[in-house]
Amino acid sequence: MTAIPTGSIPVSFEFFPPADAAMEATLWCSLERLAPLAPRFVSVTYGADGSTRERTHAVVTRIQRQTRLTGAPHLTCIGAARGEILDIARGYWDEGIRHLVALRGDPPHGGNGYRPHPEGFAYAAELVAGLRAVAPFEISVAAYPEVHPEAASAAADLENLKRKIDAGATRAITQFCYDIGVFLRFRDRCAAAGIAAPLVPGILPITRFPQVVRFARTCGASIPSWLRERFEGLDDDAETRRLIAAAVAIEQVQELHRHGVSEFHFYTLNRAELTYAICHALGLRPLPQAPAAPAGAAA
Repeated sequence: MTAIPTGSIPVSFEFFPPADAAMEATLWCSLERLAPLAPRFVSVTYGADGSTRERTHAVVTRIQRQTRLTGAPHLTCIGAARGEILDIARGYWDEGIRHLVALRGDPPHGGNGYRPHPEGFAYAAELVAGLRAVAPFEISVAAYPEVHPEAASAAADLENLKRKIDAGATRAITQFCYDIGVFLRFRDRCAAAGIAAPLVPGILPITRFPQVVRFARTCGASIPSWLRERFEGLDDDAETRRLIAAAVAIEQVQELHRHGVSEFHFYTLNRAELTYAICHALGLRPLPQAPAAPAGAAA
């Protein structure tokens, strides 16, 4: 296995807004643990139908005010008019937030599928163009190596990604994908389609295998048979599961790096342990951090 030079890999981390005090404590402990690795940015998700809008805003603005991290809120087309979404973006710019993750977004659970807001942005490409007109944000968008489950075809899905990049997106972050060959073939197809923006693989460390299987079912990702076999029989063995999960993710990123991938995005699920261990194994080391502002300090 070829070693990766220490500190040579840009990374980013994704979190979701907490729903209660215990989850909030876990989130901020995880942010504190991962912050010394100096990620390029940390993104904060947006619930279906914009359901976590206020909590997303609260987390990102606190990150901006009280840490040295670069916060990147998700913004979606769901459930809001264009003017409302662009007002949110202007507010973020005024807060000093320069990076956004622009997505179509998911409809509410139990809904009848995606329907654009009658006065809103229909799809992510339109949202990207609208955000670009507000300010020169750095904008990340989503990509699907195994095709978005609602796409008419792989070709249509790729055309949609190109529209997002052409509209002004800075990079594309992929849905998690455990088959290296699938990612590499998708990267080749992106290059052939004229997509020059960086394609950043999304890495999902496996904390609970049944949970990952559910995630895969909803987003169209596949679970290779070799991965199922590695976790087979470990339902009641959390320690071994963690060791296997770390090994899988380290192997995945090492292999992608050997194929020229130079940046990675980790879906942390608000837990730091596995992500930190994987980053450490890949050569990332903590950087000195200035003291954070006291909780509740005025900005």
